[in-house]
Amino acid sequence: MSDQDRLIEHSYDGIQEYDNPMPRWWVTMFWATIVYAGLYYLNIGGMGSGEGRIAQYEASMAAAAAARPPEAPTLSPEALLALANDPARVAAGKEDFTKYCASCHAADGGGLIGPNLTDDAWLHGGRIEEVHKTIVEGVLAKGMPAWGQILTPAEVDDVAAYVWSLHGTTPAAPKAAEGEVVLR
Repeated sequence: MSDQDRLIEHSYDGIQEYDNPMPRWWVTMFWATIVYAGLYYLNIGGMGSGEGRIAQYEASMAAAAAARPPEAPTLSPEALLALANDPARVAAGKEDFTKYCASCHAADGGGLIGPNLTDDAWLHGGRIEEVHKTIVEGVLAKGMPAWGQILTPAEVDDVAAYVWSLHGTTPAAPKAAEGEVVLR
């Protein structure tokens, strides 16, 4: 086949093109890829190993749900106040507070990045159940994570009891009051 036989008849600006078809192996792979994509989308069994991507996803979600502890019922304000009067629970709460919260609220609760926890001013409610709720749900807009997803329910209760016990103490370098004043 000569070069003249491969020229296409049309011409643009005096330039003629060759008729170069794609290699047969390339066209075969192209169509095979399209067929495979269709079978993969429909999740046809026997494609690859296992039961399919949807079954794998559902199994992964079930495993993740089983690994997370069940949500404990929220304690009443009276029960939380009883915990705040239990020295053992307050001590356990202090340990968790020092480990997780002191970097923002200072070890003595006086506040660094986070607010002062020893005064009467509260940003997100100053009753013990509101303090507990703030610990559980966090304040993402201010950078406080939802500790209810990280700590166990008992640890959250202990931290709430410890934070409640900080009221009226005198921190070394207290941060200025923020929020509404809530008298106890």
